[in-house]
Amino acid sequence: MKKAFKPGLFLVLIVLCLVIIASGYWSFHNAADRDDGIRRGLDIAGGLYMLMEAVETGDREVDDDAIDRAIAIIRTRIDELGVEEPVIAPQGDDRIRIELPDIDDPEQAREIIGRTAMLKFVGPDGEEIVTGANLDRARAERNPEISPRPFVSLEFDREGRELFAAATEKFYGEPISILLDDEVISEPVVRAIITEGQATIEGDFDYEEASELALLLRSGSLPVELRELESRLVGPTLGQRTEEIAAVAAGAGLALVLLFMILYYRTAGLIAGMALVFYTSLVLFVLSQLPTTLTLPGIAGLILSIGMAVDANVIIFERIKDELRSGRTLRSAMESGFRRAFRAILDANITTLIVTIVLFILASGPVRGFAITLFIGILCSMFTAIVFTRFLMRLAFKAGAIQSGAYVGVKES
Repeated sequence: MKKAFKPGLFLVLIVLCLVIIASGYWSFHNAADRDDGIRRGLDIAGGLYMLMEAVETGDREVDDDAIDRAIAIIRTRIDELGVEEPVIAPQGDDRIRIELPDIDDPEQAREIIGRTAMLKFVGPDGEEIVTGANLDRARAERNPEISPRPFVSLEFDREGRELFAAATEKFYGEPISILLDDEVISEPVVRAIITEGQATIEGDFDYEEASELALLLRSGSLPVELRELESRLVGPTLGQRTEEIAAVAAGAGLALVLLFMILYYRTAGLIAGMALVFYTSLVLFVLSQLPTTLTLPGIAGLILSIGMAVDANVIIFERIKDELRSGRTLRSAMESGFRRAFRAILDANITTLIVTIVLFILASGPVRGFAITLFIGILCSMFTAIVFTRFLMRLAFKAGAIQSGAYVGVKES
């Protein structure tokens, strides 16, 4: 006995499907926006990759504390350059991995990252007066009354003020050398006794170079010497092309899966396709709202989760077909099929979720990005298959869009 067709509910179903398609288009368009969408990693957005090795010099020992302090100082320097979402992480016992996506001036960043920035004021007798550790402030300035060129103004802490005042009194009329990384950058002659703890560094540099020097002095000196082991520049054109290829591959795969579902499961396959579009929209929306960075392994995780979402629908429909073949009515078969499939879907996804959590904890870099996208994708696929697909199937049945087992792929004798 066929169920009565209900135009009102069928119209609601059609409108809901159109809304799902529109949301899918909006989510994809929003995620593809390079300014406001999902953040891209180095392999997509382009940028600079560096691997630095800490080297023991003199009494400077390379240990976990030294690496942590070096990472904190590098992060401070990079933040002042305005680089968004940098990756600065330890790798092994004595190495630091740096990824700077979408950076404007990679050469400037490379120069700033590796400099130790050891500042010293040395008297004519060769004795050290103050160091960068005594600095409270450093900034680039312009003042034609003081100097025709840009300079760096310094302000020392209380200890530095007292030491500097004593030195300017002692060495009045003599030069005091200013050394950066043991290189003399300025030798001003003392013309007055400076008791306010203020000084300037003048040299043959422009305002940009003065700003860079001030940045280095503000962030402090690195606790260990860093040697560049590897660096490479990923062009934004290559990254964008890679992203486009991945998007085309994902779209083609999704279209083929939808075609298979419709041919094999008829109306139920079409409903599964709508649920899959909803799932994709949901994942892209979540990724755009969270502070995550999408990399190529992350895209692989996203595509894998799409396959798992389809697999959940296949399990559900096969359970429904089994119930229909055993003689149940369509409504009873649908409810029993979803109920029986729930345990299998839950078990399969829980084990994969555990693996993603272990990957996230133990791995780093792109592998961690893969784990995050796969984790989010699995959670969304479970919700879509168990809740949303069930809702659409019930609505289609009530509207009369599903009349018999033929509508879910069961051949009727």
